[in-house]
Amino acid sequence: MNLPSLHSLRAFESVSRLGNISAAAAELHVTPGAISQQLRALQLSLGLKLLEKRGRRLVLTDRGAALQKSVGIAMQQMSESIREISANTYNMAAKATLSVSVPSVFGTTWLAARIFRFLEANPDIRMRMHTAVSFEEVDWREVDIAIVYGNPPWAGFWWRMLHSIYASPVCSPQLLRGPNAIREPRDVLKHRLLHEDDGEQWRRWLTEARVPHSVESDIYFDNFAMVLQAARDGHGVALTNDIISFRDLDEGRLVQPLTLGVPAARSYHCICHEEGLANPAIGRFVDWLVDQASRR
Repeated sequence: MNLPSLHSLRAFESVSRLGNISAAAAELHVTPGAISQQLRALQLSLGLKLLEKRGRRLVLTDRGAALQKSVGIAMQQMSESIREISANTYNMAAKATLSVSVPSVFGTTWLAARIFRFLEANPDIRMRMHTAVSFEEVDWREVDIAIVYGNPPWAGFWWRMLHSIYASPVCSPQLLRGPNAIREPRDVLKHRLLHEDDGEQWRRWLTEARVPHSVESDIYFDNFAMVLQAARDGHGVALTNDIISFRDLDEGRLVQPLTLGVPAARSYHCICHEEGLANPAIGRFVDWLVDQASRR
């Protein structure tokens, strides 16, 4: 059996609720004749009498009452679904999408601990996250805002330093025990020095610590996340800062055996196109980043 048309069911629901063809016609913005035709078509298609006249009113038969209950529920559900879909469509259209690039380690440590608070406070903004370390690696065709590890100037771009970096040794707690325990600066040479660069950062630190050195290593990494993991696993000593390693230090995966820190050659900067700050969503996120960085 084919289902009756939605128009006829809608006309039936309105008449059965209002008890009057003229009132239903006014509600549905059609003529009374059109309502009458829809009712006749519905009853013919079902082979049932759904309404009967009592004075000036139309009242439901028993079968009409059963159908009216089901149709009423269905109409209400459809109305609610349409309202919800329309509202979601509006909200999605109203959301601003920001594409943000961030160094992977900075993103998984410092930014990941904060970004969801920004989204909760700004429900009209959606984020797309990309990863890149330096300004040159950022695809500015896709990215609105970037956090980069580097040094200005960058022509045509606005920037603000988020964190100046001082690098100190970190290692697994196990390197504080045993005959090769790290207790003073020269003790780091008893262990593998873990590098992301060519060893320049370690040479600067050892020189500052007044430790004679010839920095050698049998392994170099081009990803600082690998450096940190090697340090967590006890394979050597890494140079990092509390911005990147604060969670590892707080949770005991890494320790800071020595407090001496040396300035890093580069710093973390927030950067965007100069004209980008005129975009309210970009301006809001930039202001939030700068505020969060000031709280460390």
